[in-house]
Amino acid sequence: MRDFLSDKAKKLKPSGIRKFFDIVSERKDVISLGVGEPDFITPWDIREAGIQTIKKGYTQYTSNKGLVSLRQEIVDYLRCNYKVNYSVDDTMITVGASEAIDLVLRATINSGDEVLVPDPSYVSYKPCVEINGGVAVSVPCDGENGFKLTKENLEKVITKKSKILIFPYPNNPTGGIMEKEFIDKIVPFIIEHDLLVVSDEIYAELTYGKEHFSIASVEELRGRVVLISGFSKAFAMTGWRVGYTCAPKPILDTMLKIHQYAIICAPIFSQYAALEGLKKGKLNGYKDIKEMRNEYDRRRKFMHKTFLDMGLKCFEPKGSFYIFPSVKETGLTGEEFATRLLQQEKVAVVPGDAFGEFGKYYVRCSYAYSMKNLVEATERIARFVKGLKG
Repeated sequence: MRDFLSDKAKKLKPSGIRKFFDIVSERKDVISLGVGEPDFITPWDIREAGIQTIKKGYTQYTSNKGLVSLRQEIVDYLRCNYKVNYSVDDTMITVGASEAIDLVLRATINSGDEVLVPDPSYVSYKPCVEINGGVAVSVPCDGENGFKLTKENLEKVITKKSKILIFPYPNNPTGGIMEKEFIDKIVPFIIEHDLLVVSDEIYAELTYGKEHFSIASVEELRGRVVLISGFSKAFAMTGWRVGYTCAPKPILDTMLKIHQYAIICAPIFSQYAALEGLKKGKLNGYKDIKEMRNEYDRRRKFMHKTFLDMGLKCFEPKGSFYIFPSVKETGLTGEEFATRLLQQEKVAVVPGDAFGEFGKYYVRCSYAYSMKNLVEATERIARFVKGLKG
């Protein structure tokens, strides 16, 4: 019998996160700081909207683009909160932000096109590039510089084949952000090299001290930015699987064709639930988001101080709900550190190289967990680090 698997699929490496946590799932005594999922329950108003949608019998397909009412609320939300101007026709509802990432890469990559990917960053970018025939090119981002994307590092890797720049800020796993003054420095570079920017802004609402600045709001880049976001993180709606993308018409139309054949539409009850979240948020000043962000901020400060007290170098995250301490001082790689920590202290963290080669000496910890779990986990980590230092 022939081998029915495609060469591209066989070459894909398993997710560094999922591979590690397949082991963790079998251990009931482990405290996990690994999963990027809010520990908050979806707010009741949003859940109720989903329930009522089903009770009313709204269980059909929506249009391929998604509910017009939801797309209009998204457009208004982006304009009011981030000064980003797209139209309803420029906007499509997707099955989470993950589908949008896949769609835009399928719609734009030709074989051999190079896609610039900040390193470290979310695990899905490089595999999605490669499975669509592109070449993922790492752009190193240094912890000493807040893991920001710089013109200098972009210039080191740019070639004539470079076509797309992934722009994942606020960043998973580092917690780095890109303020306006730093974005302004790379805008001429993007234009000079005629790059398409894919801006993954799923953590836009979760920044601390400074409001998120969207690269999609830069007028000079109009027509060359695809914005991707969703409701999983800030609205605590991970399992609802509803995201969105805004893009220039030729790109969105092509993404929509693929979406039509592969997915048809996002679930209708999830769309109505997301619609309720935006409507109620607009009325109450996004109270639920602010409360979650304030709690994450408290945990963020605790985690940062705790890692510093252990003697580990640790960038203070400015966004998302992750912290990315360096473990190089222990003499271990992130993979070795995470494996031994799990074995000895029953705490699960993610090795930094799951997010790229430049994460080799880091581990990612999520603080989307209760303070009780965070305190217990960090006490165990501190004991482990102390034992390594001897």
